[in-house]
Amino acid sequence: LEMEEKQITLDNLEKGADNPAFSSLGEESLYEEPDGPRAESKEERRGEGKGRLSSYCRKALQPASKAKRFCKAHAKVLKMVVQGLLGVAYLCYFIAACYLNIQRALALVIMTAVVVFFTCWSLLKKHCGAKILLLLSPVWKCFQKSWPWLKWLVWVALLGGLITWLALDTSRNPEQLISLAGFCFLVLFLFACSKHHGAVSWRAVFWGLGLEFLFGLFVLRTSPGVQAFQWLGDQIQYFLSYTTAGSSFVFGNTLIEEVFAFQTLPIVVFFSCVMSILYYLGVMQWLIVKISWLLQISMGTTPTETLSVAGNIFVGQTEAPLLIRPYLADMTRSEIHAVMTGGFSTIAGSVMGAYISFGIDASLLIAASVMAAPCALAMSKLVYPEVEESKFKGKASIHLSSGEEQNILEAASNGAAASVGLVANIAANLIAFLAVLEFINAALRWLGEMVDIEGLSFQVICSYVLMPVAFLMGADWADSPLVAELLGIKIFLNEFVAYQQLATYKKNRLSGLEEWDGSQKQWISERAESITTFALCGFANLSSIGIMLGGLASMVPQRKGDLASVVLRALLTGICVSMLNACLAGLLHVPTELGDCVNFLSTANFSSTSYTMYMCCKQLFASTVLENGTLSFTGPWAGVGDSVLCLMQCCGHYNHTSC
Repeated sequence: LEMEEKQITLDNLEKGADNPAFSSLGEESLYEEPDGPRAESKEERRGEGKGRLSSYCRKALQPASKAKRFCKAHAKVLKMVVQGLLGVAYLCYFIAACYLNIQRALALVIMTAVVVFFTCWSLLKKHCGAKILLLLSPVWKCFQKSWPWLKWLVWVALLGGLITWLALDTSRNPEQLISLAGFCFLVLFLFACSKHHGAVSWRAVFWGLGLEFLFGLFVLRTSPGVQAFQWLGDQIQYFLSYTTAGSSFVFGNTLIEEVFAFQTLPIVVFFSCVMSILYYLGVMQWLIVKISWLLQISMGTTPTETLSVAGNIFVGQTEAPLLIRPYLADMTRSEIHAVMTGGFSTIAGSVMGAYISFGIDASLLIAASVMAAPCALAMSKLVYPEVEESKFKGKASIHLSSGEEQNILEAASNGAAASVGLVANIAANLIAFLAVLEFINAALRWLGEMVDIEGLSFQVICSYVLMPVAFLMGADWADSPLVAELLGIKIFLNEFVAYQQLATYKKNRLSGLEEWDGSQKQWISERAESITTFALCGFANLSSIGIMLGGLASMVPQRKGDLASVVLRALLTGICVSMLNACLAGLLHVPTELGDCVNFLSTANFSSTSYTMYMCCKQLFASTVLENGTLSFTGPWAGVGDSVLCLMQCCGHYNHTSC
C-alpha cells in the first residue's frame, strides 16, 4: 500500500511532512475496488472532503509549528531572556519591599543574600576555579610543608583557648562543670566500648566533637545564633499551623481541637508532602551535599557514610540510606556502623513537626538534629574504627539519585501517600506501647504490694536506675528523677511517648503551677527541659532495631550478617550521642533572667497564673519577714507600697508559710 511506502518518522514530522493517513491519496488507498460507479464516485467525494479538511488543519497549525521550531532554535537565548525578566521583576519587588519597611523585609534580605552568595560561588568555581587553584598552589605547597609542626601549634592554641573559656564561663555558673564532666565520661565510656582501640581515627573524633561544640556555641550562646534559630523555629510553627486548613476540612474543628490523632498526625502528612516537593526540586539534595562536604573534608570520612549521616538531619533512619543505596553492598562494617549510628542519633523532619506541635521548642529540636550529625560520625569512628580498606576512600563525589516523579504535583501526592504508612505506624505504636506500659505498671504495682512497696512502676525504676546519668548531663538533683524517667521511656519504649510527657511538664511550668504538689514534682526547670529536649532527640530505642535491620536488609539482603553484628553497638552509640548533645546543652545553657518582679506583680492581672508570676511570688515569699506580729519586706520589696497587696494576691494562688 501507499501508506506502507511512506513510513512516518520523527525526522519527517519535525520537517513538517504530511501524514499520508490523513491525505486524500491515503484515503483513496483505503477504499480500493469499489462495487460499481456509484460507490466509486461516493468514495471519491468523501476522500476529497477529508483531504480538504486535513489541508485546512495543516494551514491553521502552520503558525504554531513555526513558533515551535523558532523556540527550539533559540532555546538558550529565550531561556536567558525569561531569566533576565524574572530577575528584574524580583529586583524591583525586593527594592520595593526594603523601601516600604526594611525591618519587615529582613528575612527576605537574608534569604536573598544566601542565594546570591551561593550563586556567585558556583559561577566563580565554574569559570575561574581552575585559575584560582593554580594561583594558590604555591601557598598550598608551603602550607603542606609547614603543617607537621604547625598543626601542633594550632592544637595547643585551641586547647588553651578552650580551657581558658571554660574556666571563665563556669566560674559564673558552677553547675555547668557537671555537664562538662558528664561529656568527658560519656566519651571515655564509648572509647572503652571501642571495637579496635588502637585503630581510632582521632582526627575524625576531635573534628566531629569540635564542629558539634562550635555549632552549639553559635546556636545557644551568640545573639545572632539565638535570634536566627528562634526566628526559624517560629516560622516552622507558623508553617505547620497551615495543616489546620486541611485537617479541619476533613475531620472538622471539634475533632482537631480535642482528639490527639486528628490534631498532631495530620502534621506528619503535611510535612512529608513538603519534604517530597523539596526533594523533587533538588533543594534537599543540595543541602545534604553541602553539609556532607563540610563533614567530609574536616573529618576525613568517606563520601558514602558522610552523605547518609548528613541526610539523617532531614529524613528518617530508613530513608537516609536510600541516598547511597547503590553503594551499600560494597561498604565496610565501620561505614555501615556509621550509617546506623546516624539513623539512631537523629529524628526525621516529619516527626519533628509533631513534636513541635506538642509545644517542644522548635529551635532546640533543629539545633539537636544538626549537632547530632558530626557527633554521630565522630562517635561511630570511636566505637567502630575503620580497619578495612574502603572502596570509597578518596572518591571525589557520590551520585545522588533524584525522585522518579514527573512533576511537582506528583511529588506532592507521593509524599502525602507515603506518609500514610508512617502515620499508621505512629498511631499503632502509641496504642501498643502505652497499653504495654500500663500493663507493666499494673504488674509492677501488684508485685510491689506483695512486699509492701507502694507505687512501684516502670517510671519509678527508670528514675532510680538512670538518675545518675540525668544528673551527669546537668539536670538538678531534684529534677533528675523526672529526667531519668523520660530517658527510660525513650530508650525502652520510644521518644514519641517521652516527648508527650515532657510537653506536659512544660505546660505545667508555663501555666504557673506550683513546683511541688505534695511529694509529686509537677514540672522541671527550664535548664532541665533544654537538656531533656536534646537527650530525647533520636530514634535510639529498642523498637528501632527491627526498623533499622528491616530497612537496610531489604536494600542489601546479602549483608544481613554484617548488619546484625553491628546494630547493637550502633544503638548504644546513638543513645550516647543524644546524651552528649544534652551535656553540651547543659554546658552552654544560659539561665533566663527573671526581670523586675516588683513592677511585674504591681501591674499583673491575677486572674490567671504564669511561670513568671510563680517565680516572682516565690521571690516575694522569700523577702517576707514576720517578727513580733509585724510584717516587713527585704530585698527589692523593701519600702514598696504595694508589697502587702501583692502578697495577698500571691497567697490566693500559692501556699506558703508567709501566707
